[in-house]
Amino acid sequence: MIALQKDYQEKVVPALREALDIKNPMLTPKLEKIVISVGSGEASRDSKLMQNIQDTISLISGQHAVVTKARKSEAGFKIREGMPVGVKVTLRGERMWNFLMKLITIALPRVKDFRGLPRNGFDGRGNYNFGLDEQLMFPEVDYDNIIKTHGMNITIVTSTESDKEAFKLLELLGLPFAKGRENG
Repeated sequence: MIALQKDYQEKVVPALREALDIKNPMLTPKLEKIVISVGSGEASRDSKLMQNIQDTISLISGQHAVVTKARKSEAGFKIREGMPVGVKVTLRGERMWNFLMKLITIALPRVKDFRGLPRNGFDGRGNYNFGLDEQLMFPEVDYDNIIKTHGMNITIVTSTESDKEAFKLLELLGLPFAKGRENG
């Protein structure tokens, strides 16, 4: 069992139940999945670059990433139906906990001038979204194998519908939020 998952069960759950006044233990907020996605505009025309992005995201997540294809044609963006437009991977279970642990303890501290994750990334349904500017903060990524640096969007999906409860869960798990106004 991952240390973060063990902390969640032993420390975070009791603290959440007390802080949020939850009587039924089944209603305690928990993580459901983490989705990592990369939209790649110019890479849709360059298969080598798209393969490089897919390999990088697979390396970071520890799970095979899939190439997403355009659902319909958009003339303004020069995209045809079925063209590759990005890469995504959905993490659940042990891989999800591993990635979150790596993100909190290794990757985010390596970001230059990091002041915390924005508090306004909640979507109103208890899910948290934020973006990273480049993939080089992860130790698995070898700079020599990168064709072009790219950012990524990370979505943390929780079981609660309340942004306030989701914020408390992520805060207790150790996600470093920016100082400022309380959420919710």
